[in-house]
Amino acid sequence: MAGLAFAWGLFALLAGGDFTSLGNTRLMLLQTAVVGTAAVGATIIIISGGLDLSVGSTIALGTVVAALLLQAGFPPAVAAAGALGTSLLVGASIGAFVIGHAGRIAALAVAALMGVTVGGSAGPLAGTLAALAAATFLWTAAGRWLPKLELVPFVVTLALWGTLRGLAKGLADNQGVYPETTGWLGDLMVSGNSGLAPGVWILFLIAAAFAGLLRWTPLGRHFFAVGSNEETARLCGIRVERVKVLAYVLGIGCAGVAALLQRLHGLLDVLALLPLGPLLLVPGAEQRHPLVRVGAVLCALPAGPGAVNRRRQDRYGIENTLLLFWSA
Repeated sequence: MAGLAFAWGLFALLAGGDFTSLGNTRLMLLQTAVVGTAAVGATIIIISGGLDLSVGSTIALGTVVAALLLQAGFPPAVAAAGALGTSLLVGASIGAFVIGHAGRIAALAVAALMGVTVGGSAGPLAGTLAALAAATFLWTAAGRWLPKLELVPFVVTLALWGTLRGLAKGLADNQGVYPETTGWLGDLMVSGNSGLAPGVWILFLIAAAFAGLLRWTPLGRHFFAVGSNEETARLCGIRVERVKVLAYVLGIGCAGVAALLQRLHGLLDVLALLPLGPLLLVPGAEQRHPLVRVGAVLCALPAGPGAVNRRRQDRYGIENTLLLFWSA
């Protein structure tokens, strides 16, 4: 916080009234909303001892999902639910890999593939029933016969960074997705004449809610305990695996909110979002105030405007998925 105050004071001194004006402050807050929302979620993950390198690809995937739903004629609420649901699913998957349930994730993937295959030939109902039956059997079999293979968060999220990137590019067909109308979602990053944009208020509310969660709830104390010493937390009766999964679900859920804000900020081209990732991790986060230390500095790096062909997009997904399961 002292560094932030120093930087603000330095620029205020050099630039004068142009930098400290109300309009410029509103603009800076608007430009920070997307990255700040994702960084708040990263705080939970880092405090609990985890790491997420795939946050940029998750934002990109949520962006594409929301845009495609709007383009298909679904209402804005459904598009928002699609982006949030995608991020929550990614968070749950990463948490499952980290705590050693890679076999169950693979089982669900195989069941989904079977459902799509059956549905393409016998209809949606048959495909759904086949997927449910296969998922039930394979999930039970994987839990009973496959050993737990805990993976390092760095490996998991690095592999999913490319996998989710390939998936996002495939869904968007390597181009921007521009729905005809966005409804009320289009106003989230629009500032009024005298007030802040709703997206900025969403950032403030999420930051306040997570700060309260970390400081005043048992779950928040559990996040700190697991991140500080996992074995000691387990001896104290904390369900470490559940806490880790919740940390990833909540943390990456913020990426879904950031995806909505990013999409409505006018950057629909998925290629511009993919390099977003944590560039600096602050050690000792478990000893610091959740509002003073964000936990991760996220930055959107410029991406080249050139399109990537489908063969390379497929290679991103396949290679990184194989890397993830090879690491197991």
